[in-house]
Amino acid sequence: MKVKPVSSSAGSGLRCYKCSDSTGSCQNVQECTNEDSCISLDEQGGKTIRQCIKYTDCNFSQLSLMFPSISSFTYRCCSSNLCNSSPSVTMATPILALLGSLLSAWCCWT
Repeated sequence: MKVKPVSSSAGSGLRCYKCSDSTGSCQNVQECTNEDSCISLDEQGGKTIRQCIKYTDCNFSQLSLMFPSISSFTYRCCSSNLCNSSPSVTMATPILALLGSLLSAWCCWT
């Protein structure tokens, strides 16, 4: 019995845009090898990082460890080809999250 070799042709895995400190549109494409998601992480101030990422790492705690020099950011993770081209929408700023929680609690008590 013959076994068909696995092809490594383009399109067989997830592809994400890959740019660091991008302020415009990103044209570089990365073939993800061990990752199952794409991320678009926007630093407060306008810079954007786009790359492949493991979906399990797509949370504020892990991203803060992966990008320690960035203190305030929004991010969006997705799992289809080149899905990390659009602006990020997930808020990941701890101070804003805390203020939102406090404001919600204050509104309910008044």
